[in-house]
Amino acid sequence: MLYSSIAKITAIALGSVLLTHAAIAQDPSNTNTPIKIIIGFPAGGALDNMSRALAEKLRTDWGRTVVVDNKPGASTHIALMAVKRSPADGNTILISPAPPFVTHPLTYDKLPFDPDKDLIPVAHLADTPLVATTSASSPYSSMREYLDWVKKNPKETGVGMVTLGGVFHFGLLQLNQQTGLNLTPVAYKGAPPMLTDEIGGVLPVGMDTVASAGELVKAGKIKYLGVPGMERSKLIPNVPTFLEQGVPGFEHATGWYAAFVPAGTPPSVVGKLEKTMIKIMQDPEISARMTQIGLVTTGRPGAEVAKLAKTQREASRPMVEQSGFRATQ
Repeated sequence: MLYSSIAKITAIALGSVLLTHAAIAQDPSNTNTPIKIIIGFPAGGALDNMSRALAEKLRTDWGRTVVVDNKPGASTHIALMAVKRSPADGNTILISPAPPFVTHPLTYDKLPFDPDKDLIPVAHLADTPLVATTSASSPYSSMREYLDWVKKNPKETGVGMVTLGGVFHFGLLQLNQQTGLNLTPVAYKGAPPMLTDEIGGVLPVGMDTVASAGELVKAGKIKYLGVPGMERSKLIPNVPTFLEQGVPGFEHATGWYAAFVPAGTPPSVVGKLEKTMIKIMQDPEISARMTQIGLVTTGRPGAEVAKLAKTQREASRPMVEQSGFRATQ
């Protein structure tokens, strides 16, 4: 009888411990394990600043240690793989731009991850408004005017971009196909040298984020020509879209940041993170801070991220396949 009673007590105690651990695993706000936010870029950029603002709010809301771990390199694949290999408990979060989920599956011969299976989208966090710019002294002030001008100056066809194989690259190829022009994508190792060439008149047009161009526009050194996508940017609402100007090919050329966790993370954990992140990104204070660095906060469900990535990928597929472009690390 004594043995039986002890066994029952032990079983009850063990069951209580297991239930407690299960409850903690289902609620990422109820544990002392640090949360790690991993990004594939160095410190100091817009994504890093947004991630640190998010970490600060999570730290305050949940009373937990939250750190941002910068793992740049390999077109953000180092960061992505670090999250993929992490425990599926909601304590390791990837914040990524769109390309690994949109264009990389189309341009790499082999990826070390499956964009649709290895990570679970948690929330759409922000849009990264994109824009075409040129020197303030250029004879054209819109993309439409540039296209008309380049027909008379066919040697001035360079269009700068920070990387090949992205939405600007394939948008430009679509534009060439639909207009009969032969504009040339020119890759730069970062926005600063590209913008320097714009200011100096070496590069007719550059395409990058509003964040990288804003201060130079304010200083009167460059000017906006237009924005890609289907609607105007909230950051520069007076700048018309390419589509409004009759410039085709860039309808799906948009940028965004979203949060992901490893596949296998319990739905309740994903749901808790999703709800919290949406709330944070819709906070007026956070929105105002992000506007200052050129981001438009969104705060939308993870299901929308999955749908958006697949839609943009399929829209890009025909031109990517036709171009024959292959990416290398």
